[in-house]
Amino acid sequence: MATDTLKDNTTEKRLYDYQIKDLNRIFDVMNEEPEDFNLLYQLPTGGGKTVIFSEIVRRYIAKHNKKVVILTHRIELCKQTSNVLSGFKVKNKVINSKVKTLPDQDEYQCFVAMVETLNNRLSDKDFVLKNVGLVIIDEAHYNSFRKLFKFFENCFILGVTATPLSSNIKLPMKDNYDKLIVGDDISTLIKNGFLAEAEMYHYDVGLTSLKIGINGDYTVKSSEALYTNGVMQTKLLSAYEELSKNKKTLIFNNGIYTSKEVYYTFNKAGYNVRHLDNTASKQDRKEILDWFKHTPDAVLTSVSILTTGFDEPSVESIILNRATRSLTLFFQMIGRGSRIYKDRTTFQVIDLGNNIARFGPWSQPVDWQHIFKYPDLYLDNIVDDESLEREFVYVMPDTLKERFKNSESLDFDVKAEYKKVLNSGKKSFKVIEQSIAQHSKICIENSKDVYEARELVKLLQDEIQYRIKQYSYCIMNSTDNYKDWLFDEYNRKLRISFNGKF
Repeated sequence: MATDTLKDNTTEKRLYDYQIKDLNRIFDVMNEEPEDFNLLYQLPTGGGKTVIFSEIVRRYIAKHNKKVVILTHRIELCKQTSNVLSGFKVKNKVINSKVKTLPDQDEYQCFVAMVETLNNRLSDKDFVLKNVGLVIIDEAHYNSFRKLFKFFENCFILGVTATPLSSNIKLPMKDNYDKLIVGDDISTLIKNGFLAEAEMYHYDVGLTSLKIGINGDYTVKSSEALYTNGVMQTKLLSAYEELSKNKKTLIFNNGIYTSKEVYYTFNKAGYNVRHLDNTASKQDRKEILDWFKHTPDAVLTSVSILTTGFDEPSVESIILNRATRSLTLFFQMIGRGSRIYKDRTTFQVIDLGNNIARFGPWSQPVDWQHIFKYPDLYLDNIVDDESLEREFVYVMPDTLKERFKNSESLDFDVKAEYKKVLNSGKKSFKVIEQSIAQHSKICIENSKDVYEARELVKLLQDEIQYRIKQYSYCIMNSTDNYKDWLFDEYNRKLRISFNGKF
């Protein structure tokens, strides 16, 4: 396919070499395959999918003299897409809830519509879209689009997504699309200066209390129970203060109650914070996003609503205050911070859901062709939480080490001590006693009196929990009741150990 049309002023400014290359690959398939072919195109969030398919629309209309329908699942995406198309000199009309009939359809070359709206209109026999040759589906991994395929059986369908993995595990994308074209990956786009680089930090979190729902992801109910508790709220606030303080920060949660709790925690701590969820009115949403845009140290806590159709390049820090088993959601959340902004070429990701351990670093290569062909195999091989947690290694934060600076060593290896204890023929509980003794020693070495020692115990709770988990794996008793009992017993014995030592 020749690229001489790109000398046109409207596109010369807008399309990069990698976008032109992919655009030509798409047109090659259009030329080679039948008119009713279904093609899927993958490009990472921030790679410019809307710009690419807008140029495809412009060229397609010029060449075929047929109309194009673009489908989205959010009203914001409709408006954004319509604006980009207008920039490419494509005369388009948005079919929204107010559009009941199309007496003026001959005046337009392209229609942009939300799935539900168009499905309702086309189900009405009096509403007909004439002379459509190409249908483009944005965010094609959502399954709501399937219901519209029957209306466009003789059209070329182009699905576009950052993650060619269906949002419904029972309805794989390979059932709807004949072929997948994969664009440049995240690391290539970073290397070539099109995406910002992520500085990734993670805090190990115990997730075995989370339940998996019928959609394959963690349930909101079990997530709320974990992430609204005081320990997790404190961990989130500490992570923010350690790494993101005064940075424009977006916090993702799994549940409205969690997000509101985050708002109260940050507000009480004196930070500039707002909460947003899908119950907000159009006006409130606009006002909050405007505030976020123009407030340098803004913290915006939200629930899934900002994963798509939201673009604020000034975001400096993304906090995943949730766990997900959805690779799509993982990429969508992090993608909100990946735009290059002014002279800033990096952004921060703080993970409080073991997501990086589950999926790997955001910029590592992904074999999308394999996932597209064998989605079940991929989903079956997602590492379970207990296996992830077995591999955790607790590292005491530097700020905490400073509180124990009078001690020569802070190390205690539960697994190694367990082996020694077993080999010497002693009972396994000896390991817990040795661990308590070591914690007692460092608390005493760094305290003036028993009250200060007890205060230091409060700072060791994460490490105590980690050691108990390691011990539970060793003795093969990981029941929650046992670990809870042992945690309480450990703390009780540790506090008693200070008596008479000062």
